[in-house]
Amino acid sequence: MKSVFTLIIFLFSLTAGESPVPQNNAFKTGEWFKFRIHYGIFNASYATLKVHETKYEGKDVFHVVGKGKSTGLLDLFFKVDDNYQTYFDKEDGKPYRFIRKINEGGHTKNIEILFDHQNQKALVKDKKRKRESTHNIEGKVQDMLSAYYYLRNNIDATKLKKGDEVKMKMFFDKENYNFKLKFLGRETLKTKFGKVPCLKFRP
Repeated sequence: MKSVFTLIIFLFSLTAGESPVPQNNAFKTGEWFKFRIHYGIFNASYATLKVHETKYEGKDVFHVVGKGKSTGLLDLFFKVDDNYQTYFDKEDGKPYRFIRKINEGGHTKNIEILFDHQNQKALVKDKKRKRESTHNIEGKVQDMLSAYYYLRNNIDATKLKKGDEVKMKMFFDKENYNFKLKFLGRETLKTKFGKVPCLKFRP
């Protein structure tokens, strides 16, 4: 679960400066990110995130597709082929459907989660093992991908003070988690694209 927290922090930190004031339009259909991940001097993998707009059971939703794939030497020794998807409400950001289909060095999962917010339930479908289970969810819960977009729409970065904590409820792998970020301050990093203002967080 710690790796999930790290991923969310990383993604949020990359884009927090784009929409410092909470709003419902911190992103829009067609937004696309591509990340290149290094291991030392080697390119290890590529990851993409793309925002689509569609309908889910009659509701207007954003459909985000995240893909990760190993490359180069890593692909020979530890093949990674991940696909994450989330469908979440355009107005309040609550997720309705989450898909996690991964292959990481032979470790595979094929999970679908359907959220019933009215009854505070989550139906988890393990398609690999052909099993289903229903679990209670707590409050305004997010999945691991919708959480990133929820944070972008609901945190006012201009008002953050060192030591402030951001809290959010998450549901992942059949469990509820209390996700918490501590704001450590602001830094300006030097990159090949120039100086980039950044926000520092710790889970």
